[in-house]
Amino acid sequence: QVQLVESGGGLVQAGGSLRLSCAASGRTFSSRAMGWFRQAPGKEREFVTAISWGGGYTYYADSVKGRFTISRDNAKNTVHLQMNNLKPEDTAVYYCALSGGCSGYGCYDYTRYDYWGPGTQVTVSS
Repeated sequence: QVQLVESGGGLVQAGGSLRLSCAASGRTFSSRAMGWFRQAPGKEREFVTAISWGGGYTYYADSVKGRFTISRDNAKNTVHLQMNNLKPEDTAVYYCALSGGCSGYGCYDYTRYDYWGPGTQVTVSS
């Protein structure tokens, strides 16, 4: 069984930064791609970013390219999301997820992820 727990959310002004972390338990962490998704009120869950199991490949939604950076530390079973130049439209609950196996554009699909954290709220004020 794998458990994921996000942290680092909060309230920030537009243009500010936040760093989200996701701590994972379980042996399969290092062999799976990890992703971040978000869901705003009244909207569907959307892909934000993903990283391959070794960290060599990263994928970003167009809306966050150049502003967000995903990274992972397999030795510590953690994945991070550095968010810079935040905008009010980034306001959402952010979820980290562990894939059941994906690569490339497959990692954009939330159905490819087996385990999810409870989420952390990010609110960006204008």
